[in-house]
Amino acid sequence: MARYSPSLQNLINSLRELPGFGEKSAQRLAFHLLALPDDKMNAFMDSIVQARKLTKRCSKCQNFTDSDPCPICSDPSRDGSVICVVESPRDVSTFERMHEYRGLYHVLHGVYDPISGKGMQDITLAALFDRLSKDPSVKEVIMATNQTVEGNATALYVSRLLSPSGIKVTRLASGMPMGSDIEFTDDLTLANALKGRVDISS
Repeated sequence: MARYSPSLQNLINSLRELPGFGEKSAQRLAFHLLALPDDKMNAFMDSIVQARKLTKRCSKCQNFTDSDPCPICSDPSRDGSVICVVESPRDVSTFERMHEYRGLYHVLHGVYDPISGKGMQDITLAALFDRLSKDPSVKEVIMATNQTVEGNATALYVSRLLSPSGIKVTRLASGMPMGSDIEFTDDLTLANALKGRVDISS
């Protein structure tokens, strides 16, 4: 006899596809969703549909946004001479949370990871280089990819390609241990890493 009904098992299987969700966490969320009153469940489903429908990538920085260009790229008070390159939209939120950085961003939506089948063409590097070629005001690119083998390889690749352009390429430094993720770094550590970034363009 099946442990769950086919529809419930299908829901659990779908939830297991979410990052960080195993069998038990998927089961808990499935039962929680099924226990919601109809009005709350409908509001929850509508929020997913609306986010999926309205959210797009900013044509400049590739961050998720409802408007193009996004509010950060449209803000005249931001320092357009510095672009902070991050792996995911979550990292932009992390930097914005600490209120230390006033430049612009570029979201790669991943890093070079050949083991997982992700090449340089699968992230937004082409959009970054195109952006830099059209904007002579950019003087520095901060490679704020995670301190992993893949993140470091991506940072070095960008540095080598930008070397002839004269654009300074820096890397987050002190306080960011090897293997750490930007998303889970506390504000003080991230602020120190930003201030202590090192030049990797030479």
